[in-house]
Amino acid sequence: MKKSKTRIFVDQKITANLIIYIKNKQHHYLKNVMRVKINDLINIFDAISGEWEAKIASINRDNIVLRVIKKKNLLIKSKDIWLVFAPIKSQRMNIAIQKATELGISKIIPCETQYSNIKNINIKSLRDNAIEAAEQSERLDIPTIEKICNLNELISNWPKDRKLIFCDEAIKKNQFIIETLLSLKNVENKFGILIGPEGGFSNEERDLIKGEKNVISVSLGDTILRSDTAITVALYCLRELT
Repeated sequence: MKKSKTRIFVDQKITANLIIYIKNKQHHYLKNVMRVKINDLINIFDAISGEWEAKIASINRDNIVLRVIKKKNLLIKSKDIWLVFAPIKSQRMNIAIQKATELGISKIIPCETQYSNIKNINIKSLRDNAIEAAEQSERLDIPTIEKICNLNELISNWPKDRKLIFCDEAIKKNQFIIETLLSLKNVENKFGILIGPEGGFSNEERDLIKGEKNVISVSLGDTILRSDTAITVALYCLRELT
């Protein structure tokens, strides 16, 4: 019996001795990419109960049958950090979702702004990317992905108990995000990070955001970062402080 490094997400609650049928893309991945064999062991997780060990019971043309053996790890939820971002081109947006998932984000909120070029997004595709990133990074949960909203709606409904870290490219200070947020290190706070579109925010939008009581404006450095880069940098810095 071979112990595989293979790890997949199962979109149902897992229990001991459960029989699970793996189909479609995951079936192709296990059968043709990982080339699993009958009796191989793989790890599966459901973002509900934790991580489990399962055995390949049969390999068929249209499905692979797993039998759950035992629980390996209890569910550990990721840090309660939200990512709010203006949608960007599909390929770079998928990369951004993957990196945000790897960095442990708990919720992702696409937000339409005045200079957003992308108006429609495929939530299912974003979730698929988040699942793939969770599988590879060994996190035990999947970030929630909200439907797209507009900036006015976001600000008016922003929770009063959650800090909003506004990554503002207009800030000309030399003080970097970590220096600005250093006073919040080890303080019990809920956080969200706001990343704008490639064209930045309008003056009206900037005034709207800064008018919110819980907003903290930060700089990501002297250069203008692309949105996917800004997401990765900002999330990494915030994780280091929480």
